[in-house]
Amino acid sequence: MTEPTFTTQVSRWYTQHARDLPWRHPEVGAWAILVSEVMLQQTPVARVLPAWTDWMARWPTPADLAAEPPAEAIRMWGRLGYPRRAVRLREAAVAMVERHGGQVPNRLEQLLALPGVGTYTARAVAAFAYGQRHPVVDTNVRRVICRAVAGEPDAGPATRPADLVAAEELLPAEPAAAALASAAFMELGAVVCTARSPRCGSCPVASICAWRASGEPAPAGPTRRPQRYAGTDRQVRGLLLGVLREAPAPVPRQRLDQVWADETQRFRALAGLVNDGLVEQVNEAYFRLAGDGPPILLS
Repeated sequence: MTEPTFTTQVSRWYTQHARDLPWRHPEVGAWAILVSEVMLQQTPVARVLPAWTDWMARWPTPADLAAEPPAEAIRMWGRLGYPRRAVRLREAAVAMVERHGGQVPNRLEQLLALPGVGTYTARAVAAFAYGQRHPVVDTNVRRVICRAVAGEPDAGPATRPADLVAAEELLPAEPAAAALASAAFMELGAVVCTARSPRCGSCPVASICAWRASGEPAPAGPTRRPQRYAGTDRQVRGLLLGVLREAPAPVPRQRLDQVWADETQRFRALAGLVNDGLVEQVNEAYFRLAGDGPPILLS
């Protein structure tokens, strides 16, 4: 399968069928794209859309967010899940103010040096915000390449160096075309070449898909099940954060004790929030969101 056949067809499909998402609009800058990429990690687009819109309205630049305490980022994050991302995004904004004049850097190594910005996010911002040629590989991209190019049903649980190599081999030489192709691969995996119910009849490369040509074999190993949420520490952490987000002042431990009946699990979840830098223990009796006001002593 050659690059002009596969990549050109997927890119052409993308230009005609891509979802109209606000962070894809041409006037949107690198900061808006970085925020969207962080929010979209393990979170569906439908949940991210209103959160991204509110976030950008309040903090349209990194400097706007950097001027706020961590507690405000946590509050604004709401119920997107994995709220540590909000704290790291604010830390990245502070770093941008301190190192890059309040701008999102355009060099890959500078992006990678920002707090909370990993390999995927750095490459995504470099490609989608600055039109650079970098392989941008998430679960959707890995699935598309694994199926259409390699003929395998499943790409495995984690990104490997070989996945970056395989993606880069499919990218056109011209940077802008490569950035478009990276977005196209991702979109195809998100809306057509999905994990459980691929819409092969709508796929622009179905006729040259190696997986279809081999009879669409099922994965050899067990299929990964969605992670359970109910009853987990994640649920308890979310309930505790919900109380603290809504509170205008530090919250007494007795109020937090009402959130969850299991004392051991509740204590573990609260301790985890403190260790992650999301919650501060004001004294033995009171808790608050991290950085939510000056140090105080309550009796």
